[in-house]
Amino acid sequence: MSDAWTDKRQQSIINFLVNSLTRTIFLKSIDASDYVKTGEKMFELLDGIVEKIREQNVVQVVTDNGNNYVLAGKLLMEKRPNLFWTPCAAHCLDLMLEDIGKLPLIQKTIKSAISLVSFTYSHSSTLSMLRQFTNGKELVRHAVTRFATSFLSLERLYEEKGNLRRMFTSDEWVRNKLSREAKGRDATKIVIRPSFWNHVKYTLKIMGPLVRVLRLVDGEKKPPMGYIYEAIEKAKECIMKTFSNDVSKYSEVLKIIDNRWNCQLHRPLHAAGHFLNPELFYDNPRIELDLEVTKGWFECITRLVPSIAVQEKILEEQTLYKAGYGLFGSSFAKSQRKKISPGKIVINFTKIYKFSSIKGLDKFILIL
Repeated sequence: MSDAWTDKRQQSIINFLVNSLTRTIFLKSIDASDYVKTGEKMFELLDGIVEKIREQNVVQVVTDNGNNYVLAGKLLMEKRPNLFWTPCAAHCLDLMLEDIGKLPLIQKTIKSAISLVSFTYSHSSTLSMLRQFTNGKELVRHAVTRFATSFLSLERLYEEKGNLRRMFTSDEWVRNKLSREAKGRDATKIVIRPSFWNHVKYTLKIMGPLVRVLRLVDGEKKPPMGYIYEAIEKAKECIMKTFSNDVSKYSEVLKIIDNRWNCQLHRPLHAAGHFLNPELFYDNPRIELDLEVTKGWFECITRLVPSIAVQEKILEEQTLYKAGYGLFGSSFAKSQRKKISPGKIVINFTKIYKFSSIKGLDKFILIL
């Protein structure tokens, strides 16, 4: 994994890490200021890291999805036939939220909310009043990304709607000289305007399901690879259901989601992870009839597993997996389907049954 950032001296720093089911290890950090924007140079850098770790130990190389990294990933996959380049899911989702945030109504709503919060927090008297009326609750809530922070702040703003209205219509506020200044009058108008709160509610309904997906991919509770495919579909369904399938209220939003998903985030590894996730598969065996999922699954087999013999072994065991036979259908495996990630189930089997080697479908589940 590569994590690029800019320090206080405007140097472009890249941290390189290796992640596995057991832990994440820091490899090294470099100053890439001279060539970070060049795709070819980034390819050479990533390729050198893969060479050091050895290709057979690498499933995927994860970066952000800037144009330089897109080119570097393409070149890397051309040279290295047994690994994938994958853009960072959290970065893709943040860009998705950013695109949605540019829609006129949502952009105006967020701008008004920021204006209100900034005014309230920039004066000691209004901040003191806020904490008095909200019993000490703050309006600003920080999250992993800027747009997730905007969502959480809007959420808190909506929760405190009644308290804010009481505050900006109170005698204490009327006596405050700020209430007669332009910014104070604007803040009052925002708070008492019904359309503002309706638009806040609309924005929360649109952004909420996607922020939940962002929490999933950026969290550390479980590896998200086997859950992203399902999570995106559920987010879209949630948005449609929230608006009672009134297409006019969410059509532009779904276009934005599909554009980012199809061109950036929808990868064979996500399809394979979806197929090999027992928590999802056994509740919906029709997954195997989804052509996109099976196509991604087979692409992963042929790319990640060079050995024809092992590929054939995986396809043989796929029948057992789909039917829930053998170890896949044991009472232990069934009891763990909804409790731990698929890879950890295989690790536990290895410990319990003292497997000396893992060579078939169980190895592939472990990889994902």
